[in-house]
This record gives sequence, structure tokens and C-alpha cells, in this order.
Amino acid sequence: MASPNDIRYLNPPTVEAKKKKYCRFKKSGIKYIDYKDPDFLLKFINEQGKLLPRRLTGTSLKFQRKVAQAVKRARHLSLMPYVADLMK
Repeated sequence: MASPNDIRYLNPPTVEAKKKKYCRFKKSGIKYIDYKDPDFLLKFINEQGKLLPRRLTGTSLKFQRKVAQAVKRARHLSLMPYVADLMK
């Protein structure tokens, strides 16, 4: 049987400490999400034009709803596309 000292790895196993996700709106004190700023809203959209979920962005429920509403308004005014191939 191999002892623990005899076991070798190609890459040493790493233990990753998870960073706690935070709501960037609460941290920055942002109260209003402007739908007329499509560059800011692109941070919450993936390459296909879909909204990123809360579990990936760390946004709180209250602000995730506001982000979704702002994206929908920006799309309605054609500031942002509804569907895009590799938008970023």
C-alpha cells in the first residue's frame, strides 16, 4: 500500500476559499437603476442576451427585479437588443 508521502499529483490539489457574494447596489448605495444606460446593464446580461441569475451576480432579490425591469425597458426603447449572437 502506498503511504501518503508516496502519492504525487501532476498539479497540487488546491483548496479554494469561496468569496462571499455581495450586492453591488447595496454596497455602493445605488437606489435607482437607470434603464437609459445600456453599458451598465450589459454587465447583467450574457453573450446571448439573457439576464444573468442572482446566484452568479450576487445581486439581492430587490435589485435583481429592478435590473430585470430596467433591461426590459431598455429593450423596449431599442437601446438594447432582445436577442443577439455574441453580444459582448
